[in-house]
Amino acid sequence: MQFEPLHHPSPTPDDVREKAIADPGFGTVFTDHMVTIDYDAGAPDSVAGGWHSPRIGPHEPISLDPSASVLHYAQEIFEGMKAFAHAEGGLAMFRPQANAARFNASARRMAMPELPEDLFLDAVRLAITTDAKWMPPVEGGSLYIRPFMFANEAFLGVRPAKRYKFLVILSAVGNYFKRGVNPVKIWVSQDYVRAAPGGTGAAKTGGNYAASLVPQAEAIAKGCDQVVFLDAVEHRWVEELGGMNLFFVRRDGSVVTPPLTGTILPGITRDSLIAMLREEGLEVREEPYSITQWREEAESGDLLECMACGTAAVVTPVGTVASPSGEFTIGAGGTGQITAKMRERLIGIQHGRVEDRHGWVMRV
Repeated sequence: MQFEPLHHPSPTPDDVREKAIADPGFGTVFTDHMVTIDYDAGAPDSVAGGWHSPRIGPHEPISLDPSASVLHYAQEIFEGMKAFAHAEGGLAMFRPQANAARFNASARRMAMPELPEDLFLDAVRLAITTDAKWMPPVEGGSLYIRPFMFANEAFLGVRPAKRYKFLVILSAVGNYFKRGVNPVKIWVSQDYVRAAPGGTGAAKTGGNYAASLVPQAEAIAKGCDQVVFLDAVEHRWVEELGGMNLFFVRRDGSVVTPPLTGTILPGITRDSLIAMLREEGLEVREEPYSITQWREEAESGDLLECMACGTAAVVTPVGTVASPSGEFTIGAGGTGQITAKMRERLIGIQHGRVEDRHGWVMRV
């Protein structure tokens, strides 16, 4: 499919852009353009099974009918990706094919049309190359890529929509946490769960994140950075944070991460860490890990490190865990050796400073 370029009437002046990306924070500085592709189930003659009208134009508000399906029945999915600057020049993405595949897995769960993976990748590449000059010249800077799709058919009635819109927008970002790479303090949610068996926990859909906002606010009120959720059935097993997966590094040389049973998002950073840890000679097991075991192993010293991971924060050490029954500290409460090594190596691969043995990096 050929993307139609639309005229941008007022691109951001160079001096304004340079000031914005000098200290961009996270998720508030947006680039000039966005990619859009429409879907209509009644357009069988389109070259991509209902997908049509691909274009790139100004980043601008979206017009929606008040009865648009997404506003009433929440058919919406998204991905989180990054583009990185390489020292020798040019930009690159990290495992974008995995994002394309996960996007379609989310679409299937939400009764939405799948987007051909090549078209997904073409749209993301086009967005990056068009706004490459928005790459922040700061330590840890990147272009955060947000592909998303929502139902825009105008109707009221509980059924899958027949019309959708896919978009890609970019945000110039720095570090996810304002304090930089420091151990985070985690609050154990007692009254809320993120997902239940048979639900949408493995899909990257907005409702999962909306469900985490009240407990996340509770965590912040308790002086914590993030909230961790337990399983919905026994309220015993550790699952994930509001937006990150967890790893537990044990004294016996093993690393445990909760298994993907349908209630946890299959993180791409998570999958990458499993491969990297095994290359270090560590035994990585995907198995249930209880909140009781977390506390007992931290207090006995059998748990050396705990790390959280995700696209936005990459790899982040967990220093303290708090709950109504008290607090406990992992190790000395700082950044452990394995956590630091994995973070440095992963960022090195993403930025082209460390050998990519897996073919994870895609140059743009």
